Amino acid sequence: MLLTIGVIYFIYILTKVYVSVMEIGYVAKKKHDKAIILEPQNYIKAADYKIATQRMDILSSLFEYAVFIFWIGFGLKWLENSITIENETLKSVVYVLSFIIVGYIFSLPFDLYKTFYLDKKFGFSNINAKLYITDTLKSAAIFIIFGGAITFVIVKFISMSEYWWLWGFCFIFVVVIVVNMIYPTVIAPMFNKFKKVEDESLKEAIEKLLLSVDLKSDGVFTIDASKRDNRLNAYFGGLGKSKRVVLFDTLIQKLNQKELLAVLGHEIGHYKHKDILKNISMTALLMFILFYIFGHLPSSLFEAIGIKETPYAILTLFLIFAPIVSFFFMPLFGLVSRRNEYAADEFGSKCQDAPSLANALQKLANENRTFPKSHPLFIFFYYTHPPLNERLKRLGVKSDE
Repeated sequence: MLLTIGVIYFIYILTKVYVSVMEIGYVAKKKHDKAIILEPQNYIKAADYKIATQRMDILSSLFEYAVFIFWIGFGLKWLENSITIENETLKSVVYVLSFIIVGYIFSLPFDLYKTFYLDKKFGFSNINAKLYITDTLKSAAIFIIFGGAITFVIVKFISMSEYWWLWGFCFIFVVVIVVNMIYPTVIAPMFNKFKKVEDESLKEAIEKLLLSVDLKSDGVFTIDASKRDNRLNAYFGGLGKSKRVVLFDTLIQKLNQKELLAVLGHEIGHYKHKDILKNISMTALLMFILFYIFGHLPSSLFEAIGIKETPYAILTLFLIFAPIVSFFFMPLFGLVSRRNEYAADEFGSKCQDAPSLANALQKLANENRTFPKSHPLFIFFYYTHPPLNERLKRLGVKSDE
């Protein structure tokens, strides 16, 4: 049994590493082609950034496998013996939270390297140590409070019924809905300052656009994203009365009004096409499969690892192996997402005009140093948006490729 799960995890890691190796080779070769979409200096810089991040991802994947060996080999048994709490429910909550915290500590060097070295080297990151620590402490508080509560409920389900996996799925699905509802109004403001668009001309144009598509929302907001990062972005979040359009301050600084309205139209397109609900449905499908799998684990698996078949052991194995299932579902999610992006582009171009949206997308690519070419295998596994040259073609713009 241990050999089987080791082979499964190895195949997962090998696939990730292979895809990254293919991407590095592809980008290194295309780096010397004539620049398209991006300005020549940004084209080279975007290629270098992609290669650097993929090299880091390879190292991270190999380290992930080493951590897996640690947990399966003796880490889970060590953690079980270290926590001497008699109350089974409380022990389960402490065990699962401890497992996640140790995993976070293991991954911390990679996050620090990317945030404070790689992203700063390429001109993205503006974050300082104080803000990073503040963000980390806020995230930790949210995790301990809500993560502990969620773990407590799932542990109770496992203890009460053999059909815990079904009840657990229903509970987590409700949690996902609630999080989507409160994220833009409760969670996101803990990390960024939100304010209504102040430019009167832009505000009037946005209100006119929202009226033309019959969209009622909590409003269009800007956030102080530049205190952490220079990249441009926008998103549409929330459900029901909490839904709102959020524009990064960096986006407003770099795009003109027509381009901003085109981007806003794209985000509205996601809402009008019910893409948020589609994403929730896809997530629900994945969660159902995961809960079903981990609700029917064989007892021999726990015996092979050398741990008791307890609620905390089930949840910990869930956390260890869920990334494998999720990874191989990513191509399906990506396929649906890329189709949604094309449809949102079409909607955005009709809200304003195709040239304005195309110009906005090219500015986004230049400012975000997004290399416009990728290996087909990398696109298959990781791309949630279509390649930019394909999006521009759909908008009637040639990329000179």
